[in-house]
Amino acid sequence: MRIPELNKYSLTFPDPKDANIDGIVAWGGDVNPSRVLRAYQQGIFPWNSPQDPLLWWSPNPRLIMELDNFKLRRSLKKSMKKFTYKFDSNFREVLDKCASTPRRTQDGTWLHEELKESFEVLHGMGIAHSIESYLDGKLVGGLYGLVIGKVFCGESMFAHVSDASKSAYAVLIRHLKEWGYDFVDCQVPTEHLLSLGAHEVHREYYLMRLEKVKMETLEHTWSLKESLL
Repeated sequence: MRIPELNKYSLTFPDPKDANIDGIVAWGGDVNPSRVLRAYQQGIFPWNSPQDPLLWWSPNPRLIMELDNFKLRRSLKKSMKKFTYKFDSNFREVLDKCASTPRRTQDGTWLHEELKESFEVLHGMGIAHSIESYLDGKLVGGLYGLVIGKVFCGESMFAHVSDASKSAYAVLIRHLKEWGYDFVDCQVPTEHLLSLGAHEVHREYYLMRLEKVKMETLEHTWSLKESLL
């Protein structure tokens, strides 16, 4: 199957249901914030190794986290007490640490400078957010993602101290439930996310869920509630 090339003068994407067997929808284009946002609104995301062309994905199956399915194990609940947390305090630093964290299955990082700059613009627009874990005042873990309606699209996480990213994720899940979000898009399966309660669904089911809630606006501020820590 021939993979379509994006027109750099248009923000139009092919139908994600027409992705190839690997989940690739298209290639090329750029990662300007408008294109990136349009992609996420259609259930598509950019992901490529440094040596590859820019690829746009909508995999099948898709990994999602139902907020009520998050597994808060006793050991993690205990670990959470040693950290303090913040939303959106060091968004760029979270991006940089996610990009520099070695991954067993990756050679280099897909989170290159142009994409980080795009996410920063989306952060300034109130679309991209970070949740951060601190130990003794030092950023030691966290994650970031984008909000599309009532869906949080998780992008990447890092931990320099055991349980730092899992703890930040647990805090995020509690707040998303409080604010009325529907689910978290985890994109592709990892042992880490599966262990926390995420599960795979068919791409068409995911796209149907996204379509239902992507235009719903939630009125809340990204600030921590002590009662949810």
